[in-house]
Amino acid sequence: MAATAAAAPAGQRTILGHPRGLFVLFFAEMWERFSYYGMRALLIFYLTKHWLFSDGNAALVYGAYTSLVYITPVLGGWLADRYLGQRKAVLYGAVLLTTGHFLMAFEGEGGQSDPTINIFWAALAFIIVGSGFLKANISVIVGALYPRTDVRRDGAYTIFYIGINVGAALGTIVAGWLGETWGWAYGFGAAGIGMLLGLLVFMAGKPLLEGKGESPDPQALARRVGGLRFEWLIYLLSLGAVGGIWLLIQFQGFYGQLLLAGGTLLLGYVLWQASQLDRDARQRLYAVLFLIALQPVFWGLFEQAGGSINLFTDRYVDRQGVPATLFQSINPIYIILLGPLFAGLWTFLGQRGLEPSTPAKFGLALLQVGFSFVLLVWGANSVGPAVLVPVIFIFLLYLFQTTGELCLSPVGLSAMNRLAPRHMASLIMGAWFYASAGGNFVAGLIGQATGGEGGEMSRAGALAIYSQIGWITIGVGVAVLVVAPFVKRLMHLDTLVDDEAPAAAATGTAGAAGSQPA
Repeated sequence: MAATAAAAPAGQRTILGHPRGLFVLFFAEMWERFSYYGMRALLIFYLTKHWLFSDGNAALVYGAYTSLVYITPVLGGWLADRYLGQRKAVLYGAVLLTTGHFLMAFEGEGGQSDPTINIFWAALAFIIVGSGFLKANISVIVGALYPRTDVRRDGAYTIFYIGINVGAALGTIVAGWLGETWGWAYGFGAAGIGMLLGLLVFMAGKPLLEGKGESPDPQALARRVGGLRFEWLIYLLSLGAVGGIWLLIQFQGFYGQLLLAGGTLLLGYVLWQASQLDRDARQRLYAVLFLIALQPVFWGLFEQAGGSINLFTDRYVDRQGVPATLFQSINPIYIILLGPLFAGLWTFLGQRGLEPSTPAKFGLALLQVGFSFVLLVWGANSVGPAVLVPVIFIFLLYLFQTTGELCLSPVGLSAMNRLAPRHMASLIMGAWFYASAGGNFVAGLIGQATGGEGGEMSRAGALAIYSQIGWITIGVGVAVLVVAPFVKRLMHLDTLVDDEAPAAAATGTAGAAGSQPA
């Protein structure tokens, strides 16, 4: 902590060596994640037990929903970059999210013939659009609190990531238990209360954000379009987008085609933008695209947790009477316990010149998430098909997935914000989440495959799929480790300078700071 505190600018008031605004974002995101993960823990069971979807179709709905949650930040990031600024985007997103989570509490009688299912689709749509405004932009505000070469950045994102997982753990335990024990409305209602608390924290903490994340063009927001302020027109159009998402979420196959087409266009746009930049900045964007391309592989496996692994745990694991939703809290609890250790580990290794580069960390992440599935398959086969799988293998699955996540997600968030040109910061963060969206949709397809031809999961069929995806991902991880040194060279960390201090390049201080592994 001494080294971290020493890196703080003179006169800046800090907590644990970090700007106080970091902890406003910590608690706002914590409550938002409470609501998201509390709802996520229940969703696959709500689809199969209340709305009576088959396992395969439920997995597709789950995958499309979680994918859209990660894809909408592309547009939300662009609107924040050009017009709203990150703070207003986060605030409006929190309002939409609160509305969506409370709508989830309307459960009706159940079954797909119940007209109340349309309120369910509307609830998902509000959450999806709200996430688009909030998700990428709150992460960008974290980065805006620090100069680009500040050695505290990776530690700050790890602290922020711990806040995410405190909320996730509490949400899955509280909302999951209420939903399974007392009824769906109680679980989803608790998620709504959590989101409301996140909104209030963010509003109250505005002064501590040091003016970061404000609109880049207040005059544009104030101008009149058809007698209406342009800012309010953006908000009204986003409500129209809720209606479009309400329809899209019900047609998962069509959505998958749009996802692929949109990803192709986004890639082309980023490459075109890269062609306008100088050599070092252009090659940094190439490195960013390489890291982003690994997202669907990792999250396609990792996001089985709320889908097929949730069902597998419920049916084929010796849970000893513990509700299946509570096992969703294992991963965030591991994050809380291991996150500080990893933050300290990166600092310890970095001070000695031994810290793995960002692409090497991604390779390690893929090795671990692939191995987690291979280990589960081995554990299930070791006891035979007639015996429930010992619960220890679920704990081990989440342990290796968590250590893999800590090598990829907070590190990747930091790298996106650090390597992207400042005028593309939210767009690149949105592209990061777009790739996460692809991974979540892939997760839905994998989950559908575990359901087999009849749409219902079998133990043997699920284990066969888990073995296949596990070994493939291990192979990809090895390949990434091989090319990691080349990708690191594309980052040009030695020429990275702070936007706030352009003169640093002349004195050589930027080069020294930039030599830290990204």
